[in-house]
Amino acid sequence: MYTFCSPSRIEVGGGSVSRIGALLKSLGGTKPLIVIDQFLASPAIGLDKKIMSLLAEVGMEAAVYSGIANEPTSQNVAEGVAAAAAAGADCVIAVGGGSAIDAAKAVAVLAVNEGLAFVDIARQEQLKRLPLIAVPTTSGTGSEATRVSVITNLATGIKENPGHPSLVPDIAVLDPQLTLSLPASLTAFTGLDALTHAMEAYVSNKANSLSDLHAYEAMKITGQWLEQAVADGSNEEARQQMAIASCLAGIAFSNASTNLAHAGGRSLGAYFHVPHGLSVALLLPFVMEFGLEAALDRYARVAVALGANGHQSREVLAQAAIDIVNGYNDKFGVWYEAKAKFIPDVAAFRQAIPEMVKNALSGNGILTNRQVPTAVDVTEVFEKLAAKLED
Repeated sequence: MYTFCSPSRIEVGGGSVSRIGALLKSLGGTKPLIVIDQFLASPAIGLDKKIMSLLAEVGMEAAVYSGIANEPTSQNVAEGVAAAAAAGADCVIAVGGGSAIDAAKAVAVLAVNEGLAFVDIARQEQLKRLPLIAVPTTSGTGSEATRVSVITNLATGIKENPGHPSLVPDIAVLDPQLTLSLPASLTAFTGLDALTHAMEAYVSNKANSLSDLHAYEAMKITGQWLEQAVADGSNEEARQQMAIASCLAGIAFSNASTNLAHAGGRSLGAYFHVPHGLSVALLLPFVMEFGLEAALDRYARVAVALGANGHQSREVLAQAAIDIVNGYNDKFGVWYEAKAKFIPDVAAFRQAIPEMVKNALSGNGILTNRQVPTAVDVTEVFEKLAAKLED
């Protein structure tokens, strides 16, 4: 027996954001708070002004919270809740990448649950929240379709990620035109995040028939379209396909969970400020190696989804899945980006491994591995990454 959650409505297509006012009205919203990434609200881009203009066409005046510069923190959530209260907001629109959407989810819940700690959301049987629309501007996190929000608690330094059905947005708007300006590197890293979501959902021990359908299709689309989106960011069809893949992958992992690549990736991101998509891409090949024997059939099908010739043994295909993922990391400069910008001192990285392992084991994504990892196993995954960065 399992429960399957997804947004009640998904709007797809170029220019679909223009329907934001009508969509909000369908939820009964009248006074929206727009939660948007800081750079998207900058004068150079002004996406907040565009959304406000669209809302003005249907007689709505919106307030804006744009304090999210990087991955969202407990302070961002507190500021967003305060902004909602000050504006008398009765609904929330999330605009941006996973950071803005995750923050908006938390704001939508905590704005009407005074005194509730963010980490305690998962313990609530029923949970009120403000109506919520998510408008992603990247294709990777899938946050527009998930029951999870990831927020860094500044008091503890830990990324908290409670899950609850009420965190799933009411409506997701997948407008590929909002992703056309995404740089090639971010297109690649967010795309690899979507692939990791789909793959980990597919090999999770919580996988089910419905999550498998979404995960497998997300992998197929990614295998066909990611390189095209990276090579030509103006290719609207590739952008739309990757937006769909990201959303499908989000639905899949929201219902089947992620695994060790995400548990370790959250820890890696917290200690070395590695962006989420890059952090999971760095760990994924080594996590696959760890769990290969426990999920040979599943990894063999992963390889086929990503374009491998299916007329081979499951052992050959399972190894091919790892080779394909390593090929993506090589082609998209994953190893170079990590070494050049975030982990230039591998010795310092090695020193942090015990704490990163402890952090990884304390979060979600451990017990859902087909082969549940021990501290020794997680240490080996981080050690393999260290060795790769030394090459």
